[in-house]
Amino acid sequence: MVSQPSPDRERSSAPLRAHNAIPRDRVLDAARDIVVDVGLRGLTMADLARRADVSRATLYRTWPNADGVVADLFTREFRTLLQTAMRSVSGDDARSMLVALSVAVVRLARRLPVLQRVIELDPGFIAPYLLHRRGASTDDQMQLLEDLIRDGQTDGSIRAGDAAVMASAVLLDAWAFVLTGPVFVGEDHLDALDAELRLQLDRFLTP
Repeated sequence: MVSQPSPDRERSSAPLRAHNAIPRDRVLDAARDIVVDVGLRGLTMADLARRADVSRATLYRTWPNADGVVADLFTREFRTLLQTAMRSVSGDDARSMLVALSVAVVRLARRLPVLQRVIELDPGFIAPYLLHRRGASTDDQMQLLEDLIRDGQTDGSIRAGDAAVMASAVLLDAWAFVLTGPVFVGEDHLDALDAELRLQLDRFLTP
């Protein structure tokens, strides 16, 4: 995906930081800025070290290569997105909360700068997470959906069923609306599309 140089000793007057003192968020912020500027293929450990103002040796103590940085970046960005969505919604019961949260996540994900840039320049990066494996942020979303479904089954707002399978169906639906919704309806009709998602999820979950 992202070709990287082999780690080597670099000559720098900057002091090395202890492993546990690496400014992790500063590095990930720098990685985000590079991806938004030039895409994943422009992210190298050398450029990242310069942008984050740390040595390459320091970076390699935490991440083996740029792919590892990208994985942590996307995990952080989606966890932050999920927290933002959770703060923005409310509901009278677990079903209304789950539906509102799912639609909020879809809307935020469509506007996430790093995701937009990857879709535009490096769409192949997404394929393994759709076809072969789940990432850490997907696990977070799945766990939250399962918990909400079980809560809804307890309070009577969500029908009976396997919570894990039902959560998978909700998440698959939501990701389709994120990735292919704009292609099918265009940017001018996304609000109407999201209203359909809200209706679809509500009917899917209603007892």
